[in-house]
Amino acid sequence: MENSQVKTTDRTLEVRASLEATYNDVLTAEALDALERLARFDARRKAVMAARISRRRERAARKQPIAFLDAGATIGGTTIAVKDARAGHFIGSEIPPDLRRQWIQGTGPAARPNASVEAGLRNVAYALLSGADGWMFDGEDALGQVSTMSLDNQRNLKLAIHRDPVFLKVAEQVAAEMNQWAMGFFKRPIVADWRKQLDFTTKIFRARGLHLDDRHIRHAGGDGLSASIVDATLYIVNNHRRLAETRASIVLYLPKIQTAEEAALWNDILSALEQHLGLAVGTTTAYVLVEQVEASFQLMEIRAALGPHFVGFDTGRWDYINSVSDAMAWDAAFTNPNIDAITMTYGYMRNYEDRVRRAVNTPDRNGRFALWQGGMEPNIPVGSEAGVAAGMKRALAGAEREQREGASGKWVAHWKMVHIVRPVWEKAGQENQLGRAFAPLGYGPEDAAGLTMLEPAPRTVRGARDLLSVALQYGNAFLQGLQAAALKPADFFGNDDVLYLMEDMATGEIRLSILWEWLHKRATLSTDDSDGGVKAGDVFSRELCVRLLAEEYDKLLKAGNRDVHEVSKTTTLPIAREIVETYVMDPMKLPWYIDLLNINLGTNDLAEAKRRIAMLADAFRADGTRITKNLDFQA
Repeated sequence: MENSQVKTTDRTLEVRASLEATYNDVLTAEALDALERLARFDARRKAVMAARISRRRERAARKQPIAFLDAGATIGGTTIAVKDARAGHFIGSEIPPDLRRQWIQGTGPAARPNASVEAGLRNVAYALLSGADGWMFDGEDALGQVSTMSLDNQRNLKLAIHRDPVFLKVAEQVAAEMNQWAMGFFKRPIVADWRKQLDFTTKIFRARGLHLDDRHIRHAGGDGLSASIVDATLYIVNNHRRLAETRASIVLYLPKIQTAEEAALWNDILSALEQHLGLAVGTTTAYVLVEQVEASFQLMEIRAALGPHFVGFDTGRWDYINSVSDAMAWDAAFTNPNIDAITMTYGYMRNYEDRVRRAVNTPDRNGRFALWQGGMEPNIPVGSEAGVAAGMKRALAGAEREQREGASGKWVAHWKMVHIVRPVWEKAGQENQLGRAFAPLGYGPEDAAGLTMLEPAPRTVRGARDLLSVALQYGNAFLQGLQAAALKPADFFGNDDVLYLMEDMATGEIRLSILWEWLHKRATLSTDDSDGGVKAGDVFSRELCVRLLAEEYDKLLKAGNRDVHEVSKTTTLPIAREIVETYVMDPMKLPWYIDLLNINLGTNDLAEAKRRIAMLADAFRADGTRITKNLDFQA
């Protein structure tokens, strides 16, 4: 079965252009065979995605917040009763040895835009030599999608996992560079034996979410195919034997899950792939990123639906904020404050984190608990001495808080942060925090209200400028192929006391959602501001938003190449502005910023971009249709 061939004439899938030949090490006969067999799940995937939009539309029409499932109901796609899931009456996964200690997990892609194999492999080498307990190689929010980056990502991971000579050569070079940096920062090397160090970090892969279509493989006839199915299949088919030989687990991160029914779909996809490859069910283990507020209403149900595949939750801050904003778009009284005020201790975020830690510490039928990986540390130690010192102080305080609250580890967005933050968990000394005693989960009105609870916090012109500046920069970076980028508001360009923060798709999403809230819910600003004569109590008006957008855009046009690439100022930056303006100004709130960006990948013509943006908005306005397929697909 594993070496079976599929005749071209029998295929129900199409590969774009000549990619099957140029990526024959990734798009192998075995991988394509597996994709053919798993493609049957795509109809179900599209049905649950349509159900998402339907629920969103119905809640808005009825002005109805998200609610907990009926305890007497059955989880969609399963035979599991909701009440049994909540009581832990299901069999979950045993934590594999290489996941029992995950104090620090780094995140980032295994590829770079328009780069050689050697250049892309540097990303993998930095990750595996970093000293992180695990590294989530990102196929989603931090991976650019220009050209063939998703396939480059798969290729580079395969080369590294199989210890190809080209990867080993790159790793040796990178180890020397890392030690050179560490001698300056820590006064000591951080990589003693680079070959041995490559075995330390658990390799983890994040597939793209169920809401996205792949850009290079589709159904024959033109319909888009799930990027989730493509990503998981290529990674597992190409690497499962080598991972087994080295006694390493197959570990995935599953993003953007909103309901237990969606988790059940993932469970069936993974079980079918395991069966196809002759692997025992549960060979693949998966963390679920709790990035959607609806998921917080179904945490135990999600655990039960994934059953033997589920290993833990992660509390990713940025996507979650966006999901709360989107879920409450219908409520005129719900307006978020400045983005920097929405920390993990703020109102609904505090309650969300508390539900996650209670859920993982609820035992299953075998008395097993699950892991909780804390949120992202976006600071990186690049800037002035004072700026870095302040940034690292904040990073350590955040890590200490999460460890104290019960997380078994946290994320960092850059390899340089690993040895700065990891000592927090080294000092605590516990392998993990499984089974800590917390109050059982509640499912009453107060529990539901806590998940959208606002607290007093500022809303300022400075906050609006920061939202606009970084949203514009992020859209520009995305269209240039940098889906993860170190950014900061334009007013702080050249000020090394203010650090760049690692931003990815999630941070772009929330910035536009908050701006949309402020404008269309007529949010009041909380402080006087000499900038434009704004006073406390003034409404964030359309006129103010238009003026601030123009001014922030002008700053980016005048910025140096370090912050805004010159070539982008006449190509992708104008398109990013058009997307931001469309999203924020339209009374209809689009669910995903990424839809507008994806539909314009590879497009540098502003007139064509405007046509595509209008087409996408009109389709969604008409009946909730999201245009997610690659419009430039050439079979």
